Amino acid sequence: MDYRLLILVVTLAACGQAEDDTAAPQIVANNDSAQTASMSGVDNVALPDDRTPVDEPRGPIHPKSAEAAGQVVQNFGALIEQKRWAEAEALWSDAANGARFTAGLRRNRETHIEIGKPGKSEGAAGSIYVTVPIIFYGTDPAGADFRKAADAILRRVNDVPGSTGAQRRWHVERIETGP
Repeated sequence: MDYRLLILVVTLAACGQAEDDTAAPQIVANNDSAQTASMSGVDNVALPDDRTPVDEPRGPIHPKSAEAAGQVVQNFGALIEQKRWAEAEALWSDAANGARFTAGLRRNRETHIEIGKPGKSEGAAGSIYVTVPIIFYGTDPAGADFRKAADAILRRVNDVPGSTGAQRRWHVERIETGP
């Protein structure tokens, strides 16, 4: 074997790697639930500002994890921003409930969603629940800015006999908004 060729291949492979891994940006997460504040103003609703670094994902997110529930909320938010209402409503356990919820959002000129860190998984009667703090913000029908805190509650059925694949995936059970 020609060792010069091997050295060339190893050298070229190393050229694409970063020299200093400590210079990589850190991801910061919100570790608490959404603040409960008056919803009448625009600037008084925010997710907690916790600058605790979060480890970079080391592989695929497990579909049963709280992080996977958070991804469903991210997908819901992206669909809402794109006004893809039927697809957003399909992420709910009951699309009719999803349609009732999004009916209010449809009237806004613009709606966006800030997403906080998913809470811990909690079990109850054959299901797992995760709460994800969110903030809806944008421009209402009259052109005024708005911000409104809420909690998205996601549910998946445990791996119980007779449950379907669709039931064992995370879906929005409900979204609880403040006054």
